[in-house]
Amino acid sequence: MQAFAYASPSSLKEAIGLLAERWGEADILAGGTDLLSLMKDYIHTPQRVVNIKGIKELGGIEKTAAGLRIGALVTLAELLASADVRAEYPALTQAARGVASPQIRNMGTVGGDLCQRPRCWYFRLGFGLLAIKDGRSLARDGDNRYHAIFGNQGPACFVSASSFGPPLVALNARVKLAGPKGQRELPVEKFFVTPQSESEREIALRPNEILTEILIPAAAGVRNATYEVRQRETLDWPLATASVALAMKGAAVASARVVLGHVAPTPWRAVQAEKVLAGKGLTAAVIEKAAEAAVADATPLSGNGYKVQLARVAVKRALEAARGKA
Repeated sequence: MQAFAYASPSSLKEAIGLLAERWGEADILAGGTDLLSLMKDYIHTPQRVVNIKGIKELGGIEKTAAGLRIGALVTLAELLASADVRAEYPALTQAARGVASPQIRNMGTVGGDLCQRPRCWYFRLGFGLLAIKDGRSLARDGDNRYHAIFGNQGPACFVSASSFGPPLVALNARVKLAGPKGQRELPVEKFFVTPQSESEREIALRPNEILTEILIPAAAGVRNATYEVRQRETLDWPLATASVALAMKGAAVASARVVLGHVAPTPWRAVQAEKVLAGKGLTAAVIEKAAEAAVADATPLSGNGYKVQLARVAVKRALEAARGKA
């Protein structure tokens, strides 16, 4: 990899001061499970790497009256070991279990998962985030079997690689970001963005900011679940996922959030499915109708039409799992 300067600050303020105002000059090192491979392949060539592992305030899982705080440096293994997460947020536990590699579970962080770059093979081979060559989209015109079936009308055809993005959006979580001008909060749903040019990123994090923590509202009584469809159970990214969070009023759904993953450049809200569920009981017929509504607006590319059926099944299975937690 290209030579770089290395810094290991002990405070958040010091770490922010080591970042840059433009992408590409400095990179943050947390678990390193994504960054190191990007650097080895010369996709990222930072002048400086800022190791934030020693910043204690970025760790820990805390239950509060308002909900749950998860530090950005919490590992997947720590998340899986948390009784509070298992009891109230099974959608997160199920997403974490999908990451089968013990190495990634022990090194990868929740914040890193939200910030990881797309797994699009055109991007990973150096053709850029949007994979445009000679004015043509390599993904749209080439091998796109793993690309987006939603939100692909513009130049972005990659899919968000985040495992925790869909369940966190379903749970209406927020992220805290810290930069030289102080802290700001964003809904996780707005943290993910669809870039329109190569100068943009797929997340709302600025080059001189650090994601510090995730805040999830209390979910007692909210039925939530995640279901993933994979080609292999070993280390691999899902082909399609669905996360659901259902606020109940008796036996009926008072409100629903249904979010698809690995099918769009961002975690994708299935708003039509949410409308189908609102005010209804979780019968087999309602679940089937919601699953159909979730994929009604899909726009598959030439080689990924099979993902429509996988997404439909993922929604159905996630809703069945949530129903089973009555």
